[in-house]
Amino acid sequence: MDDTRFNTPGEQRKIDSIAADILRNVRINRSFILWMGFLSALLVVCLAAYVTQLRQGLGVTGLRDFTSWGMYIANFVFFVATSLVGMLISSVLGLIGFQWVKPISRIAEIIAIAFAAVAGLVIISDMGRPDRLPYVFMYGRVQSPILWDVTVVTTYFVLSLLLWFFPLIPDLAISKGRLEGRPAFLVKAYEFLSFRWEHHEVQYRIMNQAIRILLILIIPTAFAIHTVTSWLFAVTPRTGWDSTIFGPYFISGAFVSGTAALIIAMYFFRVNYKLEKYLTDYHFEKIARVLVLVSIVYFYFNLNEFLVPGYKLKTGDAIHLRELFTGHYAMLFWGIQLLGLIIPAILLLIKQMRRPLPMLIISTFMLLGAWFKRYIIVVPPQGHPNLTIHNVPVEWIVYRPTLIETAVTVASIVLVLIIITVLSKLFPVIPIWEMAEEETGREKKHEKQ
Repeated sequence: MDDTRFNTPGEQRKIDSIAADILRNVRINRSFILWMGFLSALLVVCLAAYVTQLRQGLGVTGLRDFTSWGMYIANFVFFVATSLVGMLISSVLGLIGFQWVKPISRIAEIIAIAFAAVAGLVIISDMGRPDRLPYVFMYGRVQSPILWDVTVVTTYFVLSLLLWFFPLIPDLAISKGRLEGRPAFLVKAYEFLSFRWEHHEVQYRIMNQAIRILLILIIPTAFAIHTVTSWLFAVTPRTGWDSTIFGPYFISGAFVSGTAALIIAMYFFRVNYKLEKYLTDYHFEKIARVLVLVSIVYFYFNLNEFLVPGYKLKTGDAIHLRELFTGHYAMLFWGIQLLGLIIPAILLLIKQMRRPLPMLIISTFMLLGAWFKRYIIVVPPQGHPNLTIHNVPVEWIVYRPTLIETAVTVASIVLVLIIITVLSKLFPVIPIWEMAEEETGREKKHEKQ
């Protein structure tokens, strides 16, 4: 008996059909070149702003002695948060046994890779002396949460990369003979990266065992990456950060922003890559339910974040909450809570709102709200330092991001888009072999019935 998968004529026809649908988008066409050209030009402009910062120092940003963490750190926390979607979809839901995550798991891993990779670069943008970055590894103290943060971010990125690549190997083997008209470098890359895969059962058994180990390992790593990030704030006595719930609070918020980013990516690939057959309304319905669930959990931690200090109302807490609820940040704060969390979650309870286009709009609001939520977490608590302020310019007290700072932040977002574009355009964005197995399984089940 042949121990090779997809060895019957029927299975081969399924592979041919699915591969034709998915590989249709694996090409370097005019739209790809124009899009990458636009992103590259924008990146060059933004990097010029970073060169200015590198030459003149952090004084060109809005960061000063009192507000030393601003847009850069808010962006870092947002990137780390969004990257957790890979763990949520592939590990948590995948290990539970939800089969509907198969078409979207690779998209989730691409998002995780892009955001985790750039998160480290965002930290460098916040450093006045990035040439001293190696000192973190050479002389880092175990007691420092910063060293832990660097370690878990790097580990999470590597695990996400492996979880994206291992299931891709069979697809590379399936695709390498179906790349007519593609660039020679891409054909050679598929040949090399497929590692002579021949679809033997023993190969699949080894691969599945390796993937399962990675899926288990990435769960504590993913929880650690955002818990450690929250500790960077929570271990300080500063009002607004001094909280025991920051760990689970950050993790629940990460699930919201990551799921919202995944829905936006799903819609883009469904429409632009013509993948309606694989990213169906059913998948949007399911992921919408996940988003509602994590939003409810996140809303609970939002209540905890403000209810407890509001009840005790110590002097520092009173000043901080007043600034958020009715003061300088009130419009931004209530906009985030209402437009970025509460109203979208309520809308998703309506069946008509769980269709692809409404979900795209809702998820966009939630993703934007997630970014500004990190800004609210980072910046306002630094506006009321414990030390007395005497004889300093007002711009040292009130933080306002500068054009240079904004451009460098945009550069990180552009880098994420470039990574997602390259990984999704040069490699299959939907797992071919898993889709073939799923169709075969459905047919066998139907035959038994």
